[in-house]
Amino acid sequence: MNTYSINQIKKTISTMDASDIAAICLRMAKYKKENKELLSYLLYESTDEANYIEQVQTEIDEMFDLLIDNGSYKYMKQIRKIARFISKPMKYSGQAATQIEILIYFTTKLKLILKKKSSLTALQNLYLQQLKKIDTTMAKLHEDIQYDYVKSIEALRL
Repeated sequence: MNTYSINQIKKTISTMDASDIAAICLRMAKYKKENKELLSYLLYESTDEANYIEQVQTEIDEMFDLLIDNGSYKYMKQIRKIARFISKPMKYSGQAATQIEILIYFTTKLKLILKKKSSLTALQNLYLQQLKKIDTTMAKLHEDIQYDYVKSIEALRL
């Protein structure tokens, strides 16, 4: 089976009827949960980014509330699951400001856990990885917008 380039697909879609495009989107959404989640974001949540960030933060809170400290391996496994979870909403949004908001919130939660469990090397490494992601994403933002996040990022580094 041939996989066509995005440019070729774009040209073909531009010549199609709106009802055909809708049928194709619905068919794609049926086969993968990730496609359905992305389509849901684009249709319902992309217009109100602040509400979307709040929803993601609420889900992060719920996941952190469910953490069970039953040994460092399983504890870290649960935290890594949360880290994988936040990558999806950031990918769906595609906006650097939204990504920064979610990363800062998650890293702040990690910092609180790190204060209690400073002996976990894996947790420290995960925390440092999140700081690197924040730095990488910050570079994508305009300087004025970067200034808005400087204080909260500096608080994470201390």
